[in-house]
Amino acid sequence: MSRAQKSSGLTLRARHILPMCFGPIDSGWIRIQQGRIVAMGRRSPPGSVLDLGDAIVLPGLVNAHTHLEFSDQAQPLSGDGGLPEWIQRVMRVRRARADLLAEDSESARQHTAARIAEAVGRGLQESAAAGVTAIGEIVTAFVPDALSSIGPRVRAYRESIGLSSAAVDASHSQLVCDLDRLAARGIAAGISPHAPYSVAASLGNKLLHTARLRRLPVAMHLAESPHEDALLARGAGPFRTLLENLGVWQSDSPPQLLSAADWITKLSRAARGLVVHGTFLAESGDGEAIARLSYHRDRLAVAICPRTTQLLSGVLPPLARFRNAGIRVAIGTDSRASSPDLSVLAECRVLVDAGLASPEEVLRMATQHAAWAVAMEHRSGSLAIGRPADLAIVRPTTFPKDPYESAIDLSTAVVATLRSGRVIAGELPGASVLSQISAKGDLLPHMRR
Repeated sequence: MSRAQKSSGLTLRARHILPMCFGPIDSGWIRIQQGRIVAMGRRSPPGSVLDLGDAIVLPGLVNAHTHLEFSDQAQPLSGDGGLPEWIQRVMRVRRARADLLAEDSESARQHTAARIAEAVGRGLQESAAAGVTAIGEIVTAFVPDALSSIGPRVRAYRESIGLSSAAVDASHSQLVCDLDRLAARGIAAGISPHAPYSVAASLGNKLLHTARLRRLPVAMHLAESPHEDALLARGAGPFRTLLENLGVWQSDSPPQLLSAADWITKLSRAARGLVVHGTFLAESGDGEAIARLSYHRDRLAVAICPRTTQLLSGVLPPLARFRNAGIRVAIGTDSRASSPDLSVLAECRVLVDAGLASPEEVLRMATQHAAWAVAMEHRSGSLAIGRPADLAIVRPTTFPKDPYESAIDLSTAVVATLRSGRVIAGELPGASVLSQISAKGDLLPHMRR
């Protein structure tokens, strides 16, 4: 190795480094070479260094559950009436787009497709600016090119819905087509049966078979509303009304629907599974659902979205129940249709302020646990030698003894986000120096504000 090769790379020094796979490194440094972490230490690093002052370096955050297609929403939709009413508002937004897509006009279809792609791109940019380097994204009918752009890593879960036999066949055929499209673009894929009230048992069987065949992770909304059990157990309640209003519930031949507990058993057959929300699992089936989730915790995790749950259910996620059952808990933001922004740190703060978790615990949920939940734990979620240099660099204004508390303080700003050593949002101090390094073919060729 030449002297020039030995000197290439970048060393960052910060007040704290939070690797998450072991304890904080105070007055620490981290060295990046060829997009990977090659060394970490305390105090004085060898060679030249870029001093970040009072900043904190932590793993890039992982948003375990998003719907980026709604990133053009200026504010959340109303949560009045709970989840069934909110879904109808979401359907109106989607229907307006679908009507344009269905118009016999190529320009109208292109305009609407571009609008959705723009929303997804905007969501990716907002996520990167919030320190996020990996996302578990739910993809519906349109597979946007934006997902393959430079930005956060994406696990794209193709969502499927279908209750009638015709809808089941059509939905599965479209899924297979879109999985091939995702693979062709080099995007990590997954499969998402939408929810127990919108996916017939027969479709679920097809989806889980495909997931196992292709070795893909799965994600599913479960126990998000207290009204789910009324439909699943008795074919009654607000969800039946919703399905009747949508014209997909036939009273003379209702679809075969599965309980949350049965779905958990099915999801556990995939290589990795994610239960989204799970707010009312403990009340579902006399506790059988959460017991099964605990039993399969080696393959299943739960993703909670605190602000969305608060909007639609008036409560916060039952974190203590998940913790006591030994279940990994990841954090997501859901979408701008139910949350004011895509800030994972803001979701963390809600849990800490409510006394449900410590700052260290919520950061672990937003890094290590979330990376595991979306099957990206070998690339994301912690800082370790040999891993990609996916970093979030934050600058606090207050400095309590606990660096984790500093990292999630409301006044703390994300100053830069790096994926594989490349700045994808914000700007590092000393950018001119970094640009010179980049010109030599090393790190950070995509500097941008």
